[in-house]
Amino acid sequence: MGREFGNGVRRAIEQTQMTHRKIAEMLDWDESKLSDLVRGKGGVGEAEVLQLLAFCRVAPAEVRYLLGLFRETRETGYLQIPADGLPDQVRSLIAQERLANVITVWSMNLIPGRLQTADYMRAVVEAGVRDQSVNYDEVIAARLARRELFHWSREFVFFIHEHALRLPVGSAEVMKDQLIHLLAMAQRSYVTMRILPTAIGAHAGLSGGFMQLRYEKFEPVVFIESQSTSLFLEDKASLAAYNKVLRLLDQQSLNEEESKGLINSILF
Repeated sequence: MGREFGNGVRRAIEQTQMTHRKIAEMLDWDESKLSDLVRGKGGVGEAEVLQLLAFCRVAPAEVRYLLGLFRETRETGYLQIPADGLPDQVRSLIAQERLANVITVWSMNLIPGRLQTADYMRAVVEAGVRDQSVNYDEVIAARLARRELFHWSREFVFFIHEHALRLPVGSAEVMKDQLIHLLAMAQRSYVTMRILPTAIGAHAGLSGGFMQLRYEKFEPVVFIESQSTSLFLEDKASLAAYNKVLRLLDQQSLNEEESKGLINSILF
């Protein structure tokens, strides 16, 4: 991932306590080349990346990790199959969420993870395929910790299908608490919640849920996850396709007040 690679390079440079200009001079580089590298834009070869990391005295394990990221920036998509089978705990996703200033989520079957209550999460886990090697209490704790990203300095947009609001997950009390939590979150100025009504029938998001992360200094990325894998898309064709989906969902979904009204109608 270009952004995560750039952050790793930035950390390596910072530990030298030298300016970009000084490092560029000592490596006989143009300063703009170093700036592009830090911003994850590329423009250099693997040998030059190794040259910089060696100059910064980066530990071998971190060098291998950053080289892996550098190679992935040459791909149109980045597929991860985590050893623990927990896409939500993938290092890249956590890093990218912290960098993003606009996060847009489309969810068709369930309440989006970042908006789920602990009881709702637990009910989802209990209803799914369980792996005895996984500590699901830790999984839930990790997912709840992602709520710390909610902050006025970021913008969050959630497109949620009405089906996700009506699908019974856990007890009636769990669902009631979950819907109340949605209404509370919808009151935050930096959270936009839009419900896609069942009555519309076929819609733009039928291919499945996804998350779009937008940044101030980088190109956006789309994140898709399944039971055991996660995929990051950065190529222009994929980004354009998902942008089109979001534009259509924006047209097809209820506005914010109508969405709150629908949630209230289900709740009461």
